[in-house]
Amino acid sequence: MNIKELKNQFLEYLEIEKGRSPKTVENYNRYLNNFLSWSKISYPQEINDSLVREYRLFLNRCEDKKGDRLKKITQNYYIIALRSFLKYLAKREIETLPAERVEIGKTARKEVDFLESDEVERIIEAANGTNLKSLRDRAMLELLFSAGLRVSELTNLNRDKIDFKKQEFTVRGKGDKLRVVFISDTAKNALIKYLEKRTDIDPALFIRDIAALKKFSKKKENSDEENVNLRLTPRSVQRIVKSYAIKAGITKDVHPHTLRHSFATDLLMNGADIRSVQAMLGHSSITTTQIYTHITNQQLRDVHKAFHGRRRKK
Repeated sequence: MNIKELKNQFLEYLEIEKGRSPKTVENYNRYLNNFLSWSKISYPQEINDSLVREYRLFLNRCEDKKGDRLKKITQNYYIIALRSFLKYLAKREIETLPAERVEIGKTARKEVDFLESDEVERIIEAANGTNLKSLRDRAMLELLFSAGLRVSELTNLNRDKIDFKKQEFTVRGKGDKLRVVFISDTAKNALIKYLEKRTDIDPALFIRDIAALKKFSKKKENSDEENVNLRLTPRSVQRIVKSYAIKAGITKDVHPHTLRHSFATDLLMNGADIRSVQAMLGHSSITTTQIYTHITNQQLRDVHKAFHGRRRKK
């Protein structure tokens, strides 16, 4: 069978059997098209060790329009897509290169940017107004830090999903996996104040500015305008978080994910075990959560100082 037909069937398999998101399927399609365009092969039997090695050299030497080389982690995305495709072919007993012969390149451990507790406080306090926008922004910042949400999880939230009595709600994360997240007293109070100010009936927890709200509330003749989407986008949340970081005088490059990192490091530095943090973040693998462990080095240093060499004579 032609390899392009097999690639399309593989993408359908990802979507239907594996339940991957449209964005993931789109990315895999792009990565595999890159390989097929470069290799100019027609059948899976043509994939061998030599071809994959040449492709890896091509990726490593590939430059963008600015003349910059592809990052190692980006190169790995292309190789992971190819390896997944080979696994799919093996599952269908189609002759090709075994997936285990394709190794994923090692990458340097990613540094985690996080905020100290006083920096988090300064950012949240920067949203100190009483109008709807300020109340919304404060509730958003409190919730990002309290629940360790991804920005997509935050923007997809509906207000009727929050259980204020239990101070928890269920969120659908990566891979369509559900997990329970919890909100602090301060986040709960900020959300209540914000929602009490809302006069619309839009289900979204976080909506756009007051001008959009007035447009929604006002009577309109055009039915399309009546269905205007008020839900905040991830890009809008990124801009909002960055603006309050600047207002608070934080010199770090702050994003919504920085607050997620800060949530995780705050838990670990206060004694939470890594498995619990893994569950609260919604990581499928403990390896992903382990990027935070180096942050607790100060605690390890204190333990070393307190307990090492105590029996030696001074």
